This record gives sequence, structure tokens and C-alpha cells, in this order.
Amino acid sequence: MNNEFTHQVIDEDGYVSPKALADQFHTTIKELSHLTGLSINILSKKARAHSKISQIRLRETVEIINRVTPWCGNVFQAYAWYRSEPLPSFGDLTAEDLVKNGKAEAIKRYIERIAEGGYA
Repeated sequence: MNNEFTHQVIDEDGYVSPKALADQFHTTIKELSHLTGLSINILSKKARAHSKISQIRLRETVEIINRVTPWCGNVFQAYAWYRSEPLPSFGDLTAEDLVKNGKAEAIKRYIERIAEGGYA
């Protein structure tokens, strides 16, 4: 796990900061909106970004990227994997596609299965 990444994207109140997350990926809030499936209006307003639904989606994204970072080499490569690597077990959808469609738990179980020596 990459605790440095986690500490950099979680603010002093314990919320995942959309701005800090976008900064980590060298991208914009607009692109983060596409990444998470949350609207740009939600991510650009602190009160909306702190809502339970928004934080769940942001935390799922952070957890998954954090989990695969050791396998990918660094956070930016893990971000690239999250966005673009087709996963055969899920009909070649990406982790991004699955999280946007509410399937974050499935991708987390998939990653855990691989971590334990299972097959993709």
C-alpha cells in the first residue's frame, strides 16, 4: 500500500480531496469527473464533494489505485492501469468502468484474489 499517496489525497478533515486527487494524477477536476463518474459540479464544490455518495466513489477510486500501485510501479502507472487495462474477468471492462457502474466491491475482490495468487 502507498500510504504517502493516501495521505496526500485525504484532507485534514478525513475527506478525499478532488483537487488533491487530480493533482496526484497531473490532471484536472473535469478529467477526474470523467474518471469517477461524478459531475464536475459535485467535485468542484466542497460541500458536494464531501457528501456520502461522492466520498464513497472517491474512496473506492483511491483504494483500488492504492492497492495496485505496488504492482504497477508508481501511482501514475496505477492510474493508467485503472483507466485503460481491460479486465478479461469483467468482459474487458476497465476498473474505471466498473467503479462508475457501482461494481467497486467486485473489482476489489478481483484484486484481492490476484494478490492471494489466484488467476485474473
